Amino acid sequence: MSNLTATRPLQPWTAPTATEPVAETLRLPGSKSLTARALVLSAVADGPSTLRRPLRARDTELMAGGLRAMGAHVSTVDDERWLLRPRPLQGPARIDVGLSGTVMRFVPPVAGLADGAIRFDGDPYARVRPLGPLVEALRSIGMRIDAADGGRLPLTVHGAGRVAGGEVVIDASGSSQFVSGLLLGAARFDRGIVVRHVGPPVPSAPHLRMTVQMLRAAGAAVDDSTPDVWVVEPGRLSGRGWDIEPDLSGAVPFFAAALVTGGAVTLHGWPHSSLQPVDTLRTLLQRMGAEVSVGTDGLTVRGTGSIHGLEADVSEVAELTPVLAALATLADSPSRLSGVAHIRHHETDRLAALARELGGLGADVTEAADGLTIRPRPLRGGVFETYADHRMAHAAAVIGLTVPGVELSDVACTSKTMPEFPALWSTMVAGGAIGR
Repeated sequence: MSNLTATRPLQPWTAPTATEPVAETLRLPGSKSLTARALVLSAVADGPSTLRRPLRARDTELMAGGLRAMGAHVSTVDDERWLLRPRPLQGPARIDVGLSGTVMRFVPPVAGLADGAIRFDGDPYARVRPLGPLVEALRSIGMRIDAADGGRLPLTVHGAGRVAGGEVVIDASGSSQFVSGLLLGAARFDRGIVVRHVGPPVPSAPHLRMTVQMLRAAGAAVDDSTPDVWVVEPGRLSGRGWDIEPDLSGAVPFFAAALVTGGAVTLHGWPHSSLQPVDTLRTLLQRMGAEVSVGTDGLTVRGTGSIHGLEADVSEVAELTPVLAALATLADSPSRLSGVAHIRHHETDRLAALARELGGLGADVTEAADGLTIRPRPLRGGVFETYADHRMAHAAAVIGLTVPGVELSDVACTSKTMPEFPALWSTMVAGGAIGR
């Protein structure tokens, strides 16, 4: 088991306070979600693939390492261009998932295609993240898996070199990654797969659409025309070049800085057609007082001098809840963020953690089963526990722009998806150019 989170030194950090509006152009690395999916699809393709401008961070390095452990040739020497040549997958192998939901949910289905035992484990908190519905679904299509109680880590997939496939019924209301994990390797299953979701709505629907579109781009026949049913036909996937868009989720705290300071932040290199939920984000930020535009320079968010409260179901962009909650503490009216019960099982129980830490800075926060109600009050500085969660660190940094003395217990947790975050943030606040 990896003990990185438990044993590495914490890196306390005082969030810098802005003295003037920010005015910056960001050049951020690629999307974590796109990088992870491209790696898995490339590992089960028939030919080599290239990932252009992928995200190099702990989660994606763990994904590459897991595929490499099973025999895939993955070269990550060049930050701008990763190469993957598929090979027959083999065990035995040990895969460290860290605290990554994508690794622990995307790689076990592929491990069934390996010949040999593949053991998965990760950081201590990874052992309590939901995995049981996926494990049961994989067992129902012919995979032999040993797992801890509740289908949790540590687990071992006894790969037989093939997976029968077929139809599965699953409650994926705990994570859209359950469905994506089943779909990504399914073209290589003997009978493909039919996934039927039964239960409350699946969260993070844009990520499911991303999975389907990327499967089709790799040559898979996918039918998602029936609500809550996904069909992947057996067939061959093609190696290809993947252009990885800049990470929208990683840009959101910087966009929030534009609102907080009344400035402007542009994400350079943004495509006019995106696989990420930019339209949903645009609507939410506009409702909170931002001006959002897409031009030749990229995606730009401008603050207007006011931050408005927000009442919204944010289930489609649940990853953004911590930053939206931080903005809500600085708004001119109350906010209610709902539809995100499942983020209690992300890197930490984000709802409980946000209620506790925002409250510790003076905010009036009421925790509900599926969200938060936030009533703005004067805030004060103090220690903000990050719980090894990069999104919690982002939230604290946003508040620190206008509240002096916000001390993050550990900013190094941002290495999960953006190792450059502390330097980029400090440079932005100081008024220098941001680039990569």
